[in-house]
Amino acid sequence: MLSRIAESMFWIGRYVERAEDTARILDVQTSLLLEDATLDEDDTCHGLLSIMGVDDAPDHVDLAFVLGALAYDTTSPTSIAAAVGAARESARRARETLSVPLWEVINTTYRDIVSGRFAQRRAPGIFQWVRERSALINGTADATMTRDEGWHFLVLGRCIERADMTSRLIATAAVTSGGTSDQWTSTLRACGAYEAFLRAYRGVTSERTAAEFLLLDRLFPRSVVFSLNRAEQCLANLESPGTTAGARAGFSNEAQRLLGRARTELEYRSLADVVADLPAEMERMQRTCALATDAVTRRFFAGAEALAWQGVTSA
Repeated sequence: MLSRIAESMFWIGRYVERAEDTARILDVQTSLLLEDATLDEDDTCHGLLSIMGVDDAPDHVDLAFVLGALAYDTTSPTSIAAAVGAARESARRARETLSVPLWEVINTTYRDIVSGRFAQRRAPGIFQWVRERSALINGTADATMTRDEGWHFLVLGRCIERADMTSRLIATAAVTSGGTSDQWTSTLRACGAYEAFLRAYRGVTSERTAAEFLLLDRLFPRSVVFSLNRAEQCLANLESPGTTAGARAGFSNEAQRLLGRARTELEYRSLADVVADLPAEMERMQRTCALATDAVTRRFFAGAEALAWQGVTSA
């Protein structure tokens, strides 16, 4: 596959997932600010902007500023609108490899941005709209794409972004929960994980159980471990036979090594050690995702530079 096409498919997966998960994070935080009068709006908003990689915020911010920076502003690299626009641009570059239904659903979503209809929507309806459009794009891709290299690059991008964004959700909950279970319940709902969590843990919600489920559950598709494992499978499928999975020692694919090490460290470390400082652990996960993206770019996308989150600390 041409590296141009491969790179476009990878970033379609990432940008669509980024738009959806940003909407999920904003949905949780705006609901908490509206429902809990004890929360300091300025501190909460600054914490959210920091976690999402916005480092140039003014001294005093409110919810309206956050929604502008993370949802509506097409010039902000961390906004939903910018992510949808970037997904459409990537789809345009790979137009000849996309099915007609997949191109149409991506383009229709983008038309809502440029027409101004997106900017007219207000919370919480806008977050529901973003989740529904993302689900429609992903469902159309699942239903109409051949499981070839293009498909594996799309899913690889989706899974790396999902691991990154789930870690941001967990970090947000850890920073703002104050030791209560309400924030974690909201976070589970934002991930679409609440019902699955209740079945697995019999309804006992705490920081430890919620974090364990979102980090380590091998069966839930939005958990960090599930996403990392799926990304590893995609990388193995993209390699030539014998170069990675069949090698006698080590991994020649740096991205697979980075993601595999992050997954095994989560799975085999004591949960108490991981939960002891969740924000720091999740920052390390975000850094790993950024490094893995750089490695994928060097390995598969000849002559391209990896796109990156704003504000991610370099290793």
